[in-house]
Amino acid sequence: MQPDRTALLTRLMRERILVMDGAMGTMIQQRGLSEDDFKGCFHGHTHDLKGDNDLLVLTQPDVVRAIHDEYLAAGADIIETNTFTATAIAQADYGMQGHVYDINHAAASIARACADAWTARTPDKPRFVAGAMGPTNRTASISPDVNDPGARNVSYDELVVTYGEAMAGLCEGGADLILVETIFDTLNAKAALFAVESYFDRVGQRLPLIVSGTITDASGRTLSGQTPEAFWNAVRHVNPLAVGLNCALGAALMRPYIEEISRVADTFVSCYPNAGLPNPMAETGYDETPPQTAHLLGEFARSGFVNIVGGCCGTTPDHIRAIADAVAKLPPREVPRDQMSEATA
Repeated sequence: MQPDRTALLTRLMRERILVMDGAMGTMIQQRGLSEDDFKGCFHGHTHDLKGDNDLLVLTQPDVVRAIHDEYLAAGADIIETNTFTATAIAQADYGMQGHVYDINHAAASIARACADAWTARTPDKPRFVAGAMGPTNRTASISPDVNDPGARNVSYDELVVTYGEAMAGLCEGGADLILVETIFDTLNAKAALFAVESYFDRVGQRLPLIVSGTITDASGRTLSGQTPEAFWNAVRHVNPLAVGLNCALGAALMRPYIEEISRVADTFVSCYPNAGLPNPMAETGYDETPPQTAHLLGEFARSGFVNIVGGCCGTTPDHIRAIADAVAKLPPREVPRDQMSEATA
């Protein structure tokens, strides 16, 4: 496990706005990989594997490594592991649920090597690896059957187990911090956070934690019905280093919700939106250009909303480079020390 870098990250976020990387899936799609590319050493596997982007850390690690390097070259301080669907629940769609630990461990190891190489080049600009844990493709709060509101296709205990397995791989592979992201169901997130805390208790060491929700539409709520303020109150007990929003909306539509998070949270705030709303006719599937995304996130910074910015679906290294330039000379959101939890102060 990496040493606890909470103090270093806290100091940096008081000095400047940190930059997270952009979309991994968008960059993988641009490679035009075939079924054989995805299968690699799993050539005899019975399921089709094309589209299982996380598996590429085992079958095409050079592709993943190159994408990390592109984002680091663009100015990212934090790169996410390629593990958005690396849980047994999500990997079961591909029949790869038995390889979850290996995927998470390999993803963290690849990102670790890239981050360390770039830190060695620029010691005054340390790079960090965020071990990413996505929401899974099931929800513990909502029935999948409109005729049976009480039905569930996953339990809290099942989520805890699968997140715990992913957590072990990420930490033992070299992640600096844990990122529970794209939270549309806070009960799923609570299972992930319980797994995170259980792992920390078991090994007797902690890593910084970022918790990022997603507002799914103009209702201003998560899919399971929480406002940004309610979401924060539901997860604040884990004393995250940062809390914020990502995905679903572009920055323009996300503005009131990140403003609300900034108003209520007594910790640092992160924001990495999509490149606008989806458009299947656009080259990357999204319309927003790097200057447009950068302008919007720059406005968030000037308004005092953020400590970490980056990109989600549809963003590329060009978006991250423009975002990094836009916030380079802007001050980070201030968080008074007397308001922060003991874990992050």
